[in-house]
Amino acid sequence: MTQLKARRVPPRIQWQLEQQGVHPLLARLYAARGVETKSDLDYDLKGLIPPAQLTHTGDAAVLLADAIEAQARILIVGDYDCDGATATAVGVRALRSMAGDSGAVIDYLVPNRFTYGYGLSPEIVDLAATMNPDLLVTVDNGIASIDGVARANELGIATLITDHHLPGDELPAAECIVNPNQPGCDFPSKCIAGVGVMFYVMLALRAELRERGWFGEDTGIKEPNLATLLDLVALGTVADVVKLDRNNRILVDQGLKRMRAGRINAGIRALFRAAGRDPAKAGSMDIGFMIGPRLNAAGRLADMSLGIEALITDDEGRALNIAQDLDKLNRERKDIESGMQEQALVHLDAIDATEGPAIALFDPEWHQGVIGILASRIKDKRHRPVFAFARGESNNGETADGEIKGSGRSIPGLHLRDALDLISKRAPGILKRFGGHAMAAGATIMEADFLRFRELFAQVASELLSPADLTRTLETDGSLETGHFSINTARLLEDEVWGQGFPAPLFEDEFIVENQRILKEKHLKLRLRRGELRIDAIQFNFADSAGARIRAAYRLAVNEYNGVQSPQLMIEHIENIGA
Repeated sequence: MTQLKARRVPPRIQWQLEQQGVHPLLARLYAARGVETKSDLDYDLKGLIPPAQLTHTGDAAVLLADAIEAQARILIVGDYDCDGATATAVGVRALRSMAGDSGAVIDYLVPNRFTYGYGLSPEIVDLAATMNPDLLVTVDNGIASIDGVARANELGIATLITDHHLPGDELPAAECIVNPNQPGCDFPSKCIAGVGVMFYVMLALRAELRERGWFGEDTGIKEPNLATLLDLVALGTVADVVKLDRNNRILVDQGLKRMRAGRINAGIRALFRAAGRDPAKAGSMDIGFMIGPRLNAAGRLADMSLGIEALITDDEGRALNIAQDLDKLNRERKDIESGMQEQALVHLDAIDATEGPAIALFDPEWHQGVIGILASRIKDKRHRPVFAFARGESNNGETADGEIKGSGRSIPGLHLRDALDLISKRAPGILKRFGGHAMAAGATIMEADFLRFRELFAQVASELLSPADLTRTLETDGSLETGHFSINTARLLEDEVWGQGFPAPLFEDEFIVENQRILKEKHLKLRLRRGELRIDAIQFNFADSAGARIRAAYRLAVNEYNGVQSPQLMIEHIENIGA
C-alpha cells in the first residue's frame, strides 16, 4: 500500500522568499524543503565551507606536498563505483597538474571488486606494492582498513586515507586520515561524498604548494584552476546519492553550470553523447540516472579502470570509444538485472515473504555485480528492507569456498548497518564481514547460513520497524496549477539542483483518463484531462492499468519527439478513484 502525503509549506517562509525575488512556484517548493532565505540558494563557490574546517586537510596537504617535492611515487587506491571513479580522476588530474615535470609519479589502482572485495585490504596493499609506491592515497574507502594499513606500514609505505564512510570503533594507523565522520571532526557537511573529500584535499594541497612558492616562472609549473574538476565532483556527488545539503548543492550546481557552458570533461561529454543527452541541458536527473549508471556499469560487470580512463583522458576520440564500451556494458547490466528480477519475484512467491518485515534472497546463478541494484528494485516494489546474495569469488576468480556476498537496501525506519550489527551480536560468527550506512550495506556469510540469516534479518526488522514504517509514503508538493503545465515551467524545475534529502518536485492531482496504451509491454502511455487541459503522461514499468479517473503522483518533464518538444507528466504512482 502507498500513501500520498503533501509536504507542509510554511506560508510565512514562502511569502518571504517571494518577496526576496524567488519565483512563486520555487518559493513554495523551497519553503517545503527547509530553505528560509534567498541567500540559502546562493550557490557561488565563495559559499563553500573552507577546507581548513575539514580535520587534517592541512596535514594531508603537507604530506602530499612533501611527496611531490621529494619526487615520490604516489598511488591512488580507488573504489569501483561512480563516487570512487570520479574521486580517483579528481586526484589523478589535480596531482599531475600540480606535480608538473617535477619528477613525482602519480598513478592509480582500482582492484577488481570480485577478486579483492572492498577497501584497502592486505591483499590490495601487496598488489599495490608491486608498483613501488612511496605513498598510498585512498579515495572513497579506507576508514575501515585496519589490516590493510597495518600491512602497508609493515612494507614501509605511508598511507593517506580520504573517505566519507562511517568509521568503526578503531581507526587505521595511517599517516593521516581525512574523513568528516571521524571522531573529533567538526566539518558541518557530514554527508559530503568521497569525491568531495578528495576535492577539498586538493584545494588544501594547492594552498600549501602556493605558500611554498611552488607555482610560477621559476618552476615552470602553472597553478591549476581546480574549478575545472567540478563537473567530476558533481557527477560523483549526485551518483552516490548523498544528502544534498547546501555545501553539496554548491558543488553540484557549479558542476552542472560548467557542463551546460561546454566546459566539460572529455569523458563526461562522451557519456552524455552515448546516453543521447545534451550536456547543454544537463540536470541532476541526467547525471544521476543516465551518466552515473553508465560509469557504474564498468565496476559492476568489468573493471572500473575503464571508467576512470574515460575521466582522465583529454583525447575526445578515446573518451568516446570508452563511453561506447561503457554504454554496451550498461545495456548488458540491464539485461542481467531484468532476468534476476524475474527470478527474484519467483523466490518471493515461493517463500511468501511479501508481507513480512524484511526480505532476504539468494540464487546461485545471480551475478555479484548486480545484486545491489536488484535489492534496490525489490525494495522499491515491496517497500521492505532487502538483502540479495550471490556466490562470491576467491582471488583466483573461482567460486569462494561456501561464501556468499550480499548487498542490502533499506527503508526509512531501519538503519541497515545497525541491524547487521545486532545480528552479529545475536549470532556471533554468522557475519564474516559487514559494513555500510543506514540505507545501504553489504555482508558476507556462508551459504549454509543463509536461511538462518534470513530468519534473523526478519526478526530484527520486526523489532525495529513500526507498522507505519511498512507503509510506503510518497511525499508530494500538492497540486500543480494547470497554468504551470508548460515547457517553461519544466525547464525552470530542471535547472534547479535536486537530489537525496532535497527531492525533485513531485505533484499530485486528479485526472480523467481519455486513453491509454502499453509501450514495449511494460510502459503505460496515457492521455489525461484536467479541466480544459489535456496532456500526455507516461508511467515506466507499470503494474496495473489506469481506471477512468485517477489520482496521480507525477513529475513535470519535457518530451522531445522528432524534434518537437511538449510538456509531459512522468507518473510515479496511480490510484484509481472510480468513474
